[in-house]
This record gives sequence, C-alpha cells and structure tokens, in this order.
Amino acid sequence: MVNGRTVLECFPAGGPRGSWPAEEFARARRLEGLPAEVVMDLATDTFLVIVRADATE
Repeated sequence: MVNGRTVLECFPAGGPRGSWPAEEFARARRLEGLPAEVVMDLATDTFLVIVRADATE
C-alpha cells in the first residue's frame, strides 16, 4: 500500500493508439467487485490501476 492506495497493476502510457489496457484491467476488477480506478503517475509516465484504502474498509 502506497499513500493510502494499493496498486494492482501498472501500464506504460505509450500504448498503441486506441488501446486502453489500464481501463480494461480496471473494468475487469470492478466486475469482480473491487472498486478499481485508473490514475496517472506523472513521475514514471505510467497508468496505475489502484484501489484506495478507504474503499476496501
């Protein structure tokens, strides 16, 4: 857990045009019941799929 969030997966920001792997991964986790969301980590230029700590309590 980092900064009150759990990172489930990381995806590079430079994916193929029209491809949204982070959003697809997050959607699959939401269908499983996890309140997953996608955020951008500007320092590493990656999309993170996260679950906030307060959402899992």
